[in-house]
Amino acid sequence: MVKKILNYSETETNKILPIRYQWARDYFLMGVANNWVPEEIPMQEDIELWKKQDGLSEDERRVIIWNLGFFSTAESLTANNIVLSIYRHVGNPECRQYLLRQAYEEAIHTETFIYCCDSLNLDPDYIYNMYINIPSIREKDEFVVEITKSIMDPGFTVKTLTDIQKFVNDLVGYYVIMEGIFFYAGFAMMLNFLRHNKMVGIGEMFQYILRDETIHLAFGSDLINTIVAENPEIWTSDFTHSIIEKVKRGVELEHNYAKDSLPHGVLGLNEGMIREYLEYIADRRLERINLPRIYNSRNPFPWLSEIMDLRKEKNFFERRVTEYRTRGQLKWE
Repeated sequence: MVKKILNYSETETNKILPIRYQWARDYFLMGVANNWVPEEIPMQEDIELWKKQDGLSEDERRVIIWNLGFFSTAESLTANNIVLSIYRHVGNPECRQYLLRQAYEEAIHTETFIYCCDSLNLDPDYIYNMYINIPSIREKDEFVVEITKSIMDPGFTVKTLTDIQKFVNDLVGYYVIMEGIFFYAGFAMMLNFLRHNKMVGIGEMFQYILRDETIHLAFGSDLINTIVAENPEIWTSDFTHSIIEKVKRGVELEHNYAKDSLPHGVLGLNEGMIREYLEYIADRRLERINLPRIYNSRNPFPWLSEIMDLRKEKNFFERRVTEYRTRGQLKWE
């Protein structure tokens, strides 16, 4: 029997060697090498700036709170997709090793937002209910829930080509749109503070989250590409058209969120620039899963490539820079 990445549990699920999908193994090792926890990052300067009456403008505070509100619940949504759904259907041992690693990292990200809320003395009920009370955040979460509903169904299986199409559709919703588009607009907003030497502690934590998410995105893209390569019949023109339309909808929803988060612009950043960036990264996400670009927009943030490049990590106890280990090169876009 030829082993495929789906329904692998029917044949030697627990046999980790020999490695069949080396890319999954490589991502696991990269994740291990990237290990971090939020408590390593001091927040004292952020706390002092947050408390100062004239430390931050109301628009700056809005951007921070809006992104904490979205990310704090979005990380739980992504963790549920991994633990309750994807892991169940992707039985390949090395892929499951990575999914377990990713689930751990999502827990670290959730802990990060608890740490931020506690440090800044934010109202947890307000922050953690923004996905209900803020329309632009609620619409994003509802969209992701809708396009990942197949794999969240406990009775769902991937036995037929139609089932596999549904599974890939949901992987696109989770990895390409949620983690690859919705998260990245927030990274641009938050790393802009770091660029201007404001709220540096939170900015550094978002740098480390971005490093994790970049590997998540790469793994998800390779997972999608492998399933398609092993089941090429699913990659019909109608199916790929539906994926492109969902990506377009994701860009629109994220642009609405940017307009809500940045009503007047902050630190040289405005919603129009975010829109252009969303179009730029949407094209990159489509190309990563072998689909054509649709926007042909440029990257309006040339500074992001430097800030996103985390080939070095900080020793937060000694406050100096040291090399961190890596097993491959990724582009932090």
